[in-house]
Amino acid sequence: MAIAYILIILMILCAVSVVFFKDLLNAVIALAAVSLIASVLFFLLQAPDVAMAEAAIGAALTTAIFIVAVKKTKRYENEKIS
Repeated sequence: MAIAYILIILMILCAVSVVFFKDLLNAVIALAAVSLIASVLFFLLQAPDVAMAEAAIGAALTTAIFIVAVKKTKRYENEKIS
């Protein structure tokens, strides 16, 4: 069960890093990592059906929707605001 504690700490670090990233694409990727780690944790907790749903919806579909949304909007990270 030590691996579960390591994954939980890694998941918390990824979730906190989402808040501090200035680049939206990096934040989306960190959010996908949170979902992927949650999927692995569900699998370790003997819930493979929930793990598959989290991987398909949380890590894959939601990430794809967020990436498309970020790409279709104008990004302000690189512009200087005066």
